[in-house]
Amino acid sequence: MRSKGESEVNKTKRKIFNTAVKLFAEKGYDNASTEEITAIAGVAKGSLYYHFSKKEDIFDMMLKEGMDLLKNSVEIKTKKCNTALDKVKAVILIEIKVMFKYEDFVNVVLSQIWGSEERSKKCRCAVFEYIKVLEGIVQEGIENGEFYESDVEATASAIFGVTVSSLLYRLKKNREVDVERVYKGFIDSVTRTLSKNT
Repeated sequence: MRSKGESEVNKTKRKIFNTAVKLFAEKGYDNASTEEITAIAGVAKGSLYYHFSKKEDIFDMMLKEGMDLLKNSVEIKTKKCNTALDKVKAVILIEIKVMFKYEDFVNVVLSQIWGSEERSKKCRCAVFEYIKVLEGIVQEGIENGEFYESDVEATASAIFGVTVSSLLYRLKKNREVDVERVYKGFIDSVTRTLSKNT
């Protein structure tokens, strides 16, 4: 069991982290200063450096936590599915939910994915590692005769891309949108493209 002191430390660290991610999403990573992060979080600058040696450490924690959440959710849900198509459907629903619930995280990753900086390389590596999970599902569907033959990497990337576009839809609407409605709209087109049985 954690002591009260440990709990306060973790609470402060999470407060700094959440503030930083929000600022990264709103202003861009480079424009979000440590001074602004600590001011908005309401903590001393020393507290930030106690928990994170540099701003990049906050980014690394965000990337790891966000991608782990996505991969773990997919793993848990797809274990219960009997067919590759059911797995794809589960993945798309999870992705849309994550895109909407953790919009700041997704915006930061997508804004940083382009470029030659180390941060961009980390983002690409994390996203490509996740897409590998989707490639396995697509390959399974092709091998068991559920899906049409296709370029596995391109198809897996397209599945991820379809759900990323749901954020654009939300931005266009400029309001909360119905996750189930968005999911049904996407899943119909994806199912028709992939499945031999539709």
